[in-house]
Amino acid sequence: MELSQRIDAAIDRAVAEARVVGTVVMVWRGGEPVYERAAGYADRAAGRPVALDTVFRFASVTKPFVAAAALAMIDQGRLSLDDSVTDYLDWFHPPGPDGRMANITIRQLLTHTAGLTYKPGFGVLPDHEAVNVGLENTDMTLEENFSKLNTVPLAYKPGTAWEYSIAIDILGAVLAEIHGGSVEDVIRYYVFGPLGIKDTSFTAVDPERLAVPYVNDEPEPRPMGEPERVPGPFETVYCFSPARIFNRHAFQSGGGGMAGTAGDVIRLLEMVRKGGDCVLKPETVAAAIGNQIGQFNVRPGVKFGFLGAVTENAALDNSPLPDGAVSWGGVYGNRWCYDPKSGTVAAAMTNTAPEGCDGAFPSDLWRAVFNT
Repeated sequence: MELSQRIDAAIDRAVAEARVVGTVVMVWRGGEPVYERAAGYADRAAGRPVALDTVFRFASVTKPFVAAAALAMIDQGRLSLDDSVTDYLDWFHPPGPDGRMANITIRQLLTHTAGLTYKPGFGVLPDHEAVNVGLENTDMTLEENFSKLNTVPLAYKPGTAWEYSIAIDILGAVLAEIHGGSVEDVIRYYVFGPLGIKDTSFTAVDPERLAVPYVNDEPEPRPMGEPERVPGPFETVYCFSPARIFNRHAFQSGGGGMAGTAGDVIRLLEMVRKGGDCVLKPETVAAAIGNQIGQFNVRPGVKFGFLGAVTENAALDNSPLPDGAVSWGGVYGNRWCYDPKSGTVAAAMTNTAPEGCDGAFPSDLWRAVFNT
């Protein structure tokens, strides 16, 4: 089958089997679109179909935008990878596992080797004082929220392990402190503006284009509640608050707070494919898409760079992605990838969690895209 037929089959199957309510899939190769399709519903009850410019809640698809802004600031000499977080945030100083002052660097935030985790309050703070990890609604500021961790020992000594975490939220706070203004002000200056990105924001830019979020259920996905608790991997529980994207008082979560379009994700990935374009230096891009965590693993065969996971051995990972591909996702139901060898960038946005992020759908898509 041709590329379009393979991808169509994967999308049609997911929608027909009621695993995904709506999706936009875009694939570019060598700077040219080779596949773009919107399928299913943005709002099933209203009969509103998904369009190519439908806005989806990003969750962790937010992270590479913040990371790109950080790298741009580093390229321009505003900070460095080995700067200490406490040089910029006097309100964030969690102790190390031994109870003594810990030194967290910008590099460790970018690579999720900072001793932080995604366990609210690392399982130490009581529920009513737990740290908001960026999905749940709140009126707290970054400082009000994350300074709670100053009484909680880090999960491990910074630089001694890899664990996915709230690190990019802290990074966003650092960038905002240096630049002045909000986290979005920073991203808009260093990334959105140069790339012409206009539909992505920490608040919904056009509520009429925003997709209704759904959670997988039987016999079909149902609209998310407010809030909606969804079991995740490794005994975690995701607490979604769909209303957060309308709350301008919620802290701007660099780890998961934005909403935007598949096209905007493609613009970011195309910048990477082009070696930095007008945003980053070529050598910075080369570092960003390579292994930055040394001997540590995300999982067997997979490392981490500055923007996402790096597939070093697809066979070990049982992955349809080619070796060298960089990828990540967002738990609201999204995935993206970039393959340097073929010059392929792809974004697969859905409004269905967790299938669009952790289910069979993204694997089926990457298998279709790379014909594996």
